[in-house]
Amino acid sequence: MLTDALLLQLGYNATLVALGSAALGLAAGATGTFLVLRKRALVSDAVSHATLPGLALAFMVMVALGGDGRGLAGLMAGSALSAFLGLLCVSWLTRHTRLAEDAAIGSVLSVFFGFGIVLLTVVQTMSAGRQAGLESFLLGSTAGMLFQDAVLIAGGGLIVLALVLALRRPMLMVAFDPGFAETQGIPVARVDLAIMALVMAITVVGLKVVGLILIVALLIIPAVTARFWTNRADRVVLLAGLFGGLAGYSGAAISATAPDLPTGPIIVLVGFGLFVLSLLFAPGRGVLASVLRHLRFQRRVHLRQGLLSLAMGQPVYEGLTRRMLRTRGLMRADGVPTDEGRAQAQSALRDENRWQALRTSTHLSELATRDDGLTGIEEVLTPDQIADIDARLRGPRKVGP
Repeated sequence: MLTDALLLQLGYNATLVALGSAALGLAAGATGTFLVLRKRALVSDAVSHATLPGLALAFMVMVALGGDGRGLAGLMAGSALSAFLGLLCVSWLTRHTRLAEDAAIGSVLSVFFGFGIVLLTVVQTMSAGRQAGLESFLLGSTAGMLFQDAVLIAGGGLIVLALVLALRRPMLMVAFDPGFAETQGIPVARVDLAIMALVMAITVVGLKVVGLILIVALLIIPAVTARFWTNRADRVVLLAGLFGGLAGYSGAAISATAPDLPTGPIIVLVGFGLFVLSLLFAPGRGVLASVLRHLRFQRRVHLRQGLLSLAMGQPVYEGLTRRMLRTRGLMRADGVPTDEGRAQAQSALRDENRWQALRTSTHLSELATRDDGLTGIEEVLTPDQIADIDARLRGPRKVGP
């Protein structure tokens, strides 16, 4: 049944939800990248919680105007206005008081969310609001999603994605180095405002699918996941969008396989699963890659020390070092080096002597800081500089007392 869901074979409504969630995930992942790079991930939490009062007030206004209060476009408009007011409050508190940004965000988050909960309680006492279902916007609900709702969500997500792609260069410059960006004529304050506006748009668009509590996960987790795979910022934006889209599509498909599975939490769990896989298996920054690098480094250190011991005629006692030398054909079982072992040992000793001579050089000594015991001196010095070092050595000499 899961295969049918992934292939969009579970019906019209499931297809709408999956495609709308995929578009939302694409935009959320790409947008969240700039929050992570700007070190303002907590802002998304404040924006999402600030939408709740506007959601409830929009319902009340639509009921007062004779509607049923459940129009998604109206609820999104009210949420956007409330989120914008929350952003203004954070900005004002940060600029005009001694509160740090995180303290201002925490204050706005708690006050707006508390006010929203009070308004939800009031809504439930209204005759038109007893079955309002506004609480579903806390964690998201896609049951009974209409075609126009899916189009609104998917269209909003794609518009935000297009704006992210159009503004990515100035936003990346501001995220990495605001001071440099300002010297290049980029209005840092306006770019920051644009980032916040995109975050607000994604938060409002994603209320129906993921909910205001979990939308922060869809903004942050894909960006953090993408960071494990590349060091290039433009690729992080691309991969974050792909991971977010995959999480949205797969989570919506999985939730469609059982009527009681909530879409929002499943999307977040799928995104977290992608994060864990990246954390463990990403080739550059993953845990497995780090362990393998450490093991390779450890083996290189053992080999280097073993060769230096052979060069100085000292016995090799370390078990791992002995095994490595014997496996590579550098030492016999009785501890006597082979011809190849003698050649490599003399090369290692010559390199060590060159590094020691470099430390006493009057004009090249600062390059000696590159010596980590494994780097060959030819990777640091030019052939002429090495020849000068060899001339100073006046032939090979042993290291030690």
